[in-house]
Amino acid sequence: MTARARDERTLRGRVAVIGIGETEYYRHGASPDPEFKLALKAILAACEDAGLDPRDIDGFSSYSDDRSEASRLAAALGTHRLRTATMQWGGGGGGCCAAVANAAAAIVAGLADCVVVFRSLAQGQYGRFGQAAGIHTVSGERSYLMPYGVLAPPQRFAMRVQRYMHEHGVRQDAMCAIALASYHHAQANPRAVMYGRPLDPGKYDASRWIVEPFHLYDCCMENDGAAALVLVSAERASDFRRKPAYLLGAAFGSGHRAAATAHNAPLYATASFDTVAPDVYRMAEIGPSDVGVVQAYENFTGGVVMALAEHGFFRPEDANDFLTFENLIAPSGRLPLNTSGGNLAECYMHGFELVLEAVRQVRGTSTSQARRSDVAMVIGGPMVSPASNLILGSEATL
Repeated sequence: MTARARDERTLRGRVAVIGIGETEYYRHGASPDPEFKLALKAILAACEDAGLDPRDIDGFSSYSDDRSEASRLAAALGTHRLRTATMQWGGGGGGCCAAVANAAAAIVAGLADCVVVFRSLAQGQYGRFGQAAGIHTVSGERSYLMPYGVLAPPQRFAMRVQRYMHEHGVRQDAMCAIALASYHHAQANPRAVMYGRPLDPGKYDASRWIVEPFHLYDCCMENDGAAALVLVSAERASDFRRKPAYLLGAAFGSGHRAAATAHNAPLYATASFDTVAPDVYRMAEIGPSDVGVVQAYENFTGGVVMALAEHGFFRPEDANDFLTFENLIAPSGRLPLNTSGGNLAECYMHGFELVLEAVRQVRGTSTSQARRSDVAMVIGGPMVSPASNLILGSEATL
């Protein structure tokens, strides 16, 4: 491989987000629209935000087996042609950043010029994410868990978090601070499902246990809606309506035998970013101290604790000191977190609303703007495999 070819094996500064869009967010089962229509609405909103003719889209990227197929979307939107269609394999919400990376890679490789990344959910149409009902046969990991009553995601992930808390002395207060910060930011965001419904420590403590160590407010919501963004090459970014947010780095994957069944990974108490976090920093050519604001996927708050530590923002032993309400709120906390409300309080759009909020931070248009927002990180679903992350930056960071 030539030196030039090695230098070109990066996404850094080569692709930009030019438009973002979303539908109204609903409680699970409450959307008046079917899932496909929700996807179209979000994509059209992203095109309007960018000042882009939807017919110029030539690629689609999503994750977690989104049911709105690329060919059908292209036909409904009247695109001139379809050149790329990518689905991130496995990992559920851990793929929310990987889907952006796959779209960016397609543009850099010359496979497409204008790619939409999206996620849509209508749980009234297809059933609730958080329920295990209606399963008649099981295989793989579930066959080791469900016969023993481990049926739902909170049960599966609680064991990993409990182990992490035991090994590093993490207290419940650290997880409470994450929930409080998300709800605090949601009160400034009229789009948030929990807008007008604040959370305080007493309410958190009094909420029922779902499965220890998770209280009700440690767990993500279940929602209907859709979110989308539009990517083009960096050379074209200034041609559109909005301030672009440039992709500085992206990574996905997991460590050695991370998905060994059942709950038998060599590194058990992990958010699955032990190998992925160094990769994203290497591509972005920055370190943790350069990141001004983070959107971290909260399937459960304990996973956020683990993911932030694995991204180098603090040592696991320092989690209790770092993870305080004051440190996690915009504008001037040490690390403003989930500034639109996140999965806990804005919406559970399988994490993709977090990517849109990172774009807003770089643009300077968030409802809870961080003081340092030129570099914004998104951490996809923790404790799954493969997991993913990305870093966005302003033009000044290139």
